[in-house]
Amino acid sequence: MTDTILDEMKASINEWFDYIGDKDVEGIAKRTSLQVGIHDYALLEYAKGKISVTDSELDFMSPKVKNRQGESAELLSEEQVREQITPQLALFMQQKLNSLQHSALINYQFTFWGRFRMQGGEVKLPILEYVDEMKKEQLLKRIASYIQTKLEAGKTPTKPLETFFLSRHLLDEGLFPEQDAGRIISIFDKIQELNKGNKQQLAEHRTKIVNALRNWVEKKFLPRYFDIQGTQWNQKEYTRKSDIQLESTEQGPIELLLYTAVAIIKYEPAYSRSKGLAFLERAVELGSIRASRFMKEGSGTLAKEVVYFRDEYVECKANDVFATVSIAIKQEAEESYARAIRFICRLLTQSFPKSYQIKLKSSVKQFLPIKGLAKSGTHRFFANVMEYPSLHPLLEEYARVAMEQFEWYEDTEGEKNCMPGSYAVFGLGLADQSYFALVEDYMAAVDEEHQSVQNFFTAAFVEQHGVNAETMSTLVACLLHGTDSMKLKIKAAVEEEDNLRLLLNKISGLQQYEVEHIVYILWGGVDKLRAVAAKAKGEKQQLLSRLLSAATG
Repeated sequence: MTDTILDEMKASINEWFDYIGDKDVEGIAKRTSLQVGIHDYALLEYAKGKISVTDSELDFMSPKVKNRQGESAELLSEEQVREQITPQLALFMQQKLNSLQHSALINYQFTFWGRFRMQGGEVKLPILEYVDEMKKEQLLKRIASYIQTKLEAGKTPTKPLETFFLSRHLLDEGLFPEQDAGRIISIFDKIQELNKGNKQQLAEHRTKIVNALRNWVEKKFLPRYFDIQGTQWNQKEYTRKSDIQLESTEQGPIELLLYTAVAIIKYEPAYSRSKGLAFLERAVELGSIRASRFMKEGSGTLAKEVVYFRDEYVECKANDVFATVSIAIKQEAEESYARAIRFICRLLTQSFPKSYQIKLKSSVKQFLPIKGLAKSGTHRFFANVMEYPSLHPLLEEYARVAMEQFEWYEDTEGEKNCMPGSYAVFGLGLADQSYFALVEDYMAAVDEEHQSVQNFFTAAFVEQHGVNAETMSTLVACLLHGTDSMKLKIKAAVEEEDNLRLLLNKISGLQQYEVEHIVYILWGGVDKLRAVAAKAKGEKQQLLSRLLSAATG
């Protein structure tokens, strides 16, 4: 029986190689000198006669190469798997890899694993660890050359693809068994320096670097010192191993751990910040004094005058690790709030997390006249500022610096989630027509899938300003980016002929589904609008029919 199963497994391996080889392998590898091969992993799975070979455990994109049916097949014993199956598979895979020694199909190293359903349960075993020493030496030379010519002597931007490979190579202990953390960090900093002229490209490079670092921390560094258990919602619990000691808690690999944590906190989206904080907490558990200081004072990457300000009016202190801005108002005066806003604006232009919160100490407890918003320190700060009309232009400056899609104030959640800048925009939008353009720009940046507070603002907006020629453009922007749950009592006002003409003019150029969304919020759907149009007469009926046509396509 084992001979037959082995033959089928070998056939599956052959088919997998045929599958991965059916591409422009050499063309892919020639994109950058930092890639000497493509594939470095394969997993063979066997369960009750079914055999599959995949590129990874989470390979959802490519089909499993082999899927032999045979549910009634007998389960293998552990002895058969360990003593007969895996040695033969290792020999067969070694022969296949040797035959591809000069091909870019296989990377300098290749790991082959097996997962077998046996009589006693399931087991996952390493079958073969393969290293092509010639390719490894070639890759090391290319890495050294790239660093010297493109980075150390470089003066021009580099390619994100090159950073993708280089960042992984530098953290690959197969290539660099003795990691020089200081040198790795200096190389990553140099890449960012060379690419700082292009914001979008710099963000790409940072993403490549952070992903490589996070992968190294989670798969290599932390498992050395902690037992790791997965929990609900993909959270992890870390228990430090009792018999493990770090040689130094401030140098070497732990430097990379701290660098990774700070990079995640500074450059990754808000939902990743918990990961960066978890890494810092692990560093504290390992005895790092720097990590403890980061938790109390921030990462130290921003100048002291940027993160701290104090005078007779106000005291401001920022911590980029926890993304908090602590503001203590010493005198309830216009100048106090002006200085605090300038402090925040400067922070947000210096790589401080856009998703942050304000911890406010003030004797004034003011909130915006909008039902449904979180009653937080951040909200209260901006509501207090709104009491000083001469600060409104400064508030607009803040809002335009703060607004960023997929970022959120840290002291909001659920239906009260809101993008940074929200409270300033809402307050200004209610206060004066001159800020309607700001409201429209804000709405264009809103992620309505994860935020609905714009609904609350829209209700307050129409109550404050009405439905008319001055408000229609802004109202349409609010409706367009509101959610289906928005509740407004303006249907009668919108159905006035003058307002219908204004609405038709403003929806011109919108997609059919966008008009349908607006109709749903205002009338409850196209069927209800059709019923209203059927009862209308004269020009009003024509206007409603045109709107219905735009909503139905």
